[in-house]
Amino acid sequence: MKNTIKLSLISAALLSQLNAQEITLKPLEVSSTAIKTDELKSTDAVEVYTQEDIEKAHVRNVYEFLNQETSVYTTSGYGNPFLQKIDMRGFGVGDGYQNIVITINGRKMNNVDMVPQLLSSISPSSIKKIEIIKSSGIVVAGDGANAGVINITTKQDNSKEVSFYMGNNGLVDGSFYLGHSDEKLSINASGEVQKSDGIRTIDADGNRDDNSFGTGTLNLAYKPLEALELRLGAAFTKTDVTYAGSLTKAEYDEDITQAGASNWGATHQKYDSKVLSGGLTYDISDALSLSVDLSNEKKKSNYITYSSITQYDYNSLTASLEYDSDSFALTGGIDGFYGNLTRPSLDLTKTNQAAFLMSEFYLGDLTLKAGYRYEVIDFKKKDAESESDSLHGVELGANYLINKNSSVFFNYSHSYESASLDRLFSFFTGAFKGYVEPSQANNFNLGYSNIQSNNKFKISAYYIDLKNEIYYYADPTYVNSKNTNIDKSHKYGIDLYEKYLISKEFNVALNYNYVQAIIDDEKENGEDYSGNFLPGVSDHNVKATIGYLPSERTTINLIQIYRSEAYGANDFNNNFSQKQDAFYSTDISATYATASWEIFAKINNLFNQKNGLWIRDDAIYPVNYTTTGFLGFKLKY
Repeated sequence: MKNTIKLSLISAALLSQLNAQEITLKPLEVSSTAIKTDELKSTDAVEVYTQEDIEKAHVRNVYEFLNQETSVYTTSGYGNPFLQKIDMRGFGVGDGYQNIVITINGRKMNNVDMVPQLLSSISPSSIKKIEIIKSSGIVVAGDGANAGVINITTKQDNSKEVSFYMGNNGLVDGSFYLGHSDEKLSINASGEVQKSDGIRTIDADGNRDDNSFGTGTLNLAYKPLEALELRLGAAFTKTDVTYAGSLTKAEYDEDITQAGASNWGATHQKYDSKVLSGGLTYDISDALSLSVDLSNEKKKSNYITYSSITQYDYNSLTASLEYDSDSFALTGGIDGFYGNLTRPSLDLTKTNQAAFLMSEFYLGDLTLKAGYRYEVIDFKKKDAESESDSLHGVELGANYLINKNSSVFFNYSHSYESASLDRLFSFFTGAFKGYVEPSQANNFNLGYSNIQSNNKFKISAYYIDLKNEIYYYADPTYVNSKNTNIDKSHKYGIDLYEKYLISKEFNVALNYNYVQAIIDDEKENGEDYSGNFLPGVSDHNVKATIGYLPSERTTINLIQIYRSEAYGANDFNNNFSQKQDAFYSTDISATYATASWEIFAKINNLFNQKNGLWIRDDAIYPVNYTTTGFLGFKLKY
């Protein structure tokens, strides 16, 4: 299969002798923030990726796109590829995902427990745009936005497409998107099914870590009046995954695909989600509009290996009034969430109630932003007393347009993250484990953007001052392990993005991130972490792409991903004998496309680099550790 894919990449470059297509760069609209703008005028450090960017990447899931193209880092955590951990701006592979709010069409995907956001529920073929707002977004997104916000918007257009691909290790995937849109009615449906026979061995019988998932969505928008839009949506996801345990360093070096003899064995999990949503937008006048959105999500996590079932029931409501004029824009509203988690003999709830106000003022070339959020968060065990937090979020920002191509911006935000239910209550006994303070962060960003027809350059520097950063203290003896807070910590770094169109045939893109995450003051069980580095954070993160367009219809991309070494995820003392190895992956993809169809191929980890996630000494989970590839086609109407 590998040789077939390599041959397809070479063939794609020779299929046409036409001239390479003309490509130009321009500022992209940031549409998922409280007040719409474009990236050149934004007061925030933003990354915007379009439907075209996602299609050209030919990724198997959203995690792969984030890890390959953006400043965000994702990893399969403890081996589960469908529930990956996500890190941005140095919050670490351990708990970074809990410091990022992720939304799909405005609905939050964060969980009430320490389960990562289920991004495998979103088919890449259904996505219109991904917007990443770094170290900001607390006013609208709320609880959990210490590192920022990732907003995903799905398509609502007239396009129709069917895609299919096959790869090594029994990988098979099929997806579709069907859309219709006119002045009155917009309706679209999408779905994806994927299965893989797996790569790693999980037992002595030679069984492998096979997995499969299926997703489906249906969205409807109807305008009975010119000023009124009504929305309905439904979505489901079913995952079935078996993933292997950790390896010792000796096992990792000997054969990275083996089951390993020193771990607890493989885990089999089924994880299902069903979502219903509805909403409306009413244009009261040309400048004033009212929006209301509500949703219900029911999820079931079944760890078959351990006979452990957890049920989730989430309800959310957001209502806002938006005023937009030439001189200023104003958005105010309320945001409510009710999350119920049940297990045998355990019934827990977490509720969030918030009010927010965001404003922007346009003073010629100067844009000013100011916003505030007040949020009350309650945690409760059935028939028991509750715990409560009252928190404040603030955003201030300014952008100055130097000329039509360049701008500078500065922003400050005060953000927060509350504890998850399983940090407060034991899922085995139901006992209250002790209060964990909400973490609070002061974020400072300074940046410069320059966007021209053949070059896009963006750079930002940031500093984050944290109080009570939440983490899990892993006692080596396991006696005193607990969820608690780092008293004081800070992070700083630089994000750089450059895309340059060298000619009609060649372009290059670079996404580089430098970060330092430092513990200022923390003592736990006689250990002093003060002055140490936060584990699981790489100093350097690089994604570089060389694009070659030998013809109007042919595109070839070579991608290099690198992350420097780090301390293992549990190494808060910075003294483990083993460190997290540097991550390397070289990927190559090729596409031959016409107006109605395309053929594509991709090889990930071309040079078969070993990669893993170090939790502690001799507890390594292989990640992107072997060469994989696929070949497919897409029909477009």
